[in-house]
This record gives sequence, structure tokens and C-alpha cells, in this order.
Amino acid sequence: MSEAAVEEVSVLSSIYCGEGEFLLVQQSAQDGLVVQINSTVGGESGLDVSLLFHLHPRYPSCPPDISVSSTALSRTQCHDIRQKLLDQAAASPPEPMVHQLVEWLQCVQMRNEFRRGEEEVKEREKEEEWTAVLSLDHIRSRNRYIGLLERWTQQLQLTGRLLLGPSILVILQGARPNIKEFCRLLKTVKVDVDSSGKKCKERMMKVLIETLSSSSCGHGLQGFVVKNYQSLPELTAAFQEINMTELYQQILPSLSDWQHTGYHGDHRD
Repeated sequence: MSEAAVEEVSVLSSIYCGEGEFLLVQQSAQDGLVVQINSTVGGESGLDVSLLFHLHPRYPSCPPDISVSSTALSRTQCHDIRQKLLDQAAASPPEPMVHQLVEWLQCVQMRNEFRRGEEEVKEREKEEEWTAVLSLDHIRSRNRYIGLLERWTQQLQLTGRLLLGPSILVILQGARPNIKEFCRLLKTVKVDVDSSGKKCKERMMKVLIETLSSSSCGHGLQGFVVKNYQSLPELTAAFQEINMTELYQQILPSLSDWQHTGYHGDHRD
């Protein structure tokens, strides 16, 4: 066991001095040193990773053996990180390197893992079908407004319903990124006119609910259909018609003042 290895372990215990961060697992002249470093990488909301370094008696003349484990990463991800750490160790000069390897992991590899994780989430969202219900403030320029909604649903491969009554609701189904883009367009494009006749954006749009589609929130809406209703029972029936009764019950508290809202659905250009 080299003096450099013993000295490095002492330094590591000082650097990783938080509770549970550092553990000297084994120390013997025959087998060398085994240390465990538990670290959260990627900031406060990062991933907990456990690293096991086996410093052989000839270390640092030969690189350490390394094990990687984490409940937040898959076995394949842990294997990939271990191999990259081993490659990094093999390419390093024959001098104490454990702290440098941990820093490399925190600064480089975890950033790649987070990026890959975000990409996987985005890809998964593209494949999954989501349902959202939006509330609009008013529709004064009816033809223009509805024309834009229909065009956006076609461009974004969404289907849905526009329910015009005491509350103005838009039901959308499709990929979650496309639903988010639809909402962005609503708030950034001048879709309507205000009370003075000037073109305006839909700044008062609210997302009442956004959820992964399931058997309880309907499936297979076709196209973009506009439907008028006059009363709460008619609105209830509209949701029953598309098998979204449970979803309707979830948004109903948000519509509790519907009867106090003026009916804007029949305004024309």
C-alpha cells in the first residue's frame, strides 16, 4: 500500500466530510484500500450516486477499479458511467486521481445524463396522448378566432372541442409538447379583438387541467368540433358525449361561477 494512497484517503475524508459522504471500507497491505464516496450530483435536485474506488497496493501507478450504483439511474446508465470513469482513470497520469474523477463525474457526465434523461422524457411525451381543458376569456371576433384554433389544431396534429356558452372551453387531445405550443400561440398571437375593437391576445387563457389520457378521459376525438351550449346540464351532456365525465367533475369547481359570466359565444365579427 503506497504512502500516496494513504495520504489521498486522508485528504478525501476531509473533502467529503458530510454525513454519509465518505467511508473507508477496507484497508490492508495485501489488498490495498477501498473507499466509498456518496455524492449528490447535479445540484440540490440532482441524483444520488454511490462510487466505490478500489485502490490497489500499486496505486497510483495503476488506476483504481471503480463501481457505480444509484437508485436514480438504470443499471445500463451505471455501467456506462463506470466505463467512462475507468477510461478517464486510464488516461490520467499515475498520481492520486480519485477526487479528480469525482469532480469529472459531477461536471461532465452527470450533465450528459440529465440531458439524456430530459430527451427521453420529451420523446416519451411525443408518443403519449394527453388531454387538456382550457378556459378562454372571450370570443368577440368569432370567425377569426375559431379559424385560428382550427388551423393550429391541424398544424399541431391535435383534436378537440370548442364549447361555447357561459364558460368558453377548449378540449384538446394529442402530444403534450403540441398542446403546450397551442397554449403558447394563444398567449402570443393576436387572436381576438378587445371591447374597443383593437386586436388582442388571449392573455386570460387558463389551463384547467392537463393529464395523461386514460380510459376515464375519453379517446379518439375526431377533428376540431365547435359546439354551443346554454346551460350547465347541456355542458355536462357535452362531456358525457365524448366520455369525459370524470374529467368534467375535476374541472367543475373551476366553473362554479359560470352562471355569473356573460355569454360570449355568439359574438360575431
